[in-house]
Amino acid sequence: MKFFNKNVKIALTVLLGLVLLYWGINYLKGINLLKPANYFYTEVENVDGLLEAAPITVNGFQVGQVREIKYDYEKNKLTVMLAMAPDMKVPEGSTINMVSGLMGGASMVLNLGSGPAMKAGSYIPTTDVPGIMDKMTDHVLPQVTGMLPKVDSIISNVNGLTGDPALAAALTRVDAITRQLQLSALQLTQLMNNLNRSVPGVMNNVNGITNNLTGASGNLTDFSASLKQMPLDSTINSLNATLANLQALSEQLNDKNSSLGKILNDRELYDNANHAIASLDSLLIDIKANPKRYINVKVF
Repeated sequence: MKFFNKNVKIALTVLLGLVLLYWGINYLKGINLLKPANYFYTEVENVDGLLEAAPITVNGFQVGQVREIKYDYEKNKLTVMLAMAPDMKVPEGSTINMVSGLMGGASMVLNLGSGPAMKAGSYIPTTDVPGIMDKMTDHVLPQVTGMLPKVDSIISNVNGLTGDPALAAALTRVDAITRQLQLSALQLTQLMNNLNRSVPGVMNNVNGITNNLTGASGNLTDFSASLKQMPLDSTINSLNATLANLQALSEQLNDKNSSLGKILNDRELYDNANHAIASLDSLLIDIKANPKRYINVKVF
């Protein structure tokens, strides 16, 4: 009896372990055996990329997953078991199609109809709707194939351009120009620094000049005020009278009939004056030579 109990315990442990192992493997695949589901079926000709636990979506929202894939040897078709959420109602007229992904995986897309709800275990017909990879194969790849010769030509041109010695020379010149620009930028920076250091002194000089101009302006204002206070009218009248007297004197000198004119213009009077001056000069010389002849001093 004890031996039987021991064997039973071992058998139960092994059975429990197998159940847990099976559940764990399916759980790792994304299949939760403990979660209730409504099962439907569909038949496809190709399940390339479709795996168990692949999602089933409606309008992008997951409503179930692929539970099992079997091959029907009588119909030569593949039967896919679809596990839907318990609350998911599949109307009659619904279709399902397989869509390939960019990374190689595939999923099932359910297109809902408008009839009454189908019973669990019913077959959902499939439709051939091209997936992303099919569209790329049918539309994108031909365009890419047509572009390959152009790309090859462009690559050849680029290789020829990069191998041209003129390009290397141009790059060398560009490098030299860049160095010159850097040097110019450095010199400009130094010039700006010098200007920044010189500007305060220049501004001080400008301020000094401005102050001088302000003082000069004040002096001009004072001078203008002094001119306003001077008797300019009387001074101008005096100058006019003096000029009139000088003009009258000039007219008398130029008039031969006037006394001054006769003195300046009479030749005989001029000669007599010169003769008198000469005689006076001779007399003075004789007085200096013979003073006793003209000065007689007697002492008593």
